[in-house]
Amino acid sequence: MTTLYGINNCDTVKKAQKWLAKNNINVTFFDFKKQSLTTELLEKFVQLSSWNKLINKRSTTYRNLPDEIKNNLTDDVAFATVLASPTLLKRPLLLHNQQLYLGFKDAQYQEIFADE
Repeated sequence: MTTLYGINNCDTVKKAQKWLAKNNINVTFFDFKKQSLTTELLEKFVQLSSWNKLINKRSTTYRNLPDEIKNNLTDDVAFATVLASPTLLKRPLLLHNQQLYLGFKDAQYQEIFADE
């Protein structure tokens, strides 16, 4: 099963969705604004990647965080902050064959789904 995580109004998520549809790849879409990010799901993301890669430091959500949080992003602080504000995660996140891919690039998706 393949799942695309993001928010519906994100341009990069829209590009990924369009690419997946054009290439007849069946995915489930998980919208962070409509569905709750669970502790278990976030733990899975962290196991498959790292906070350094998962957190979108260019996002408005990140820029609006208090400095005491931005300057103290330990595992516990990052975990609690992302659970409270899932839009801190880079988008889209693609979970395919127990691998997590961050962002969208046409060439990367071609490689991921080459054997599909």
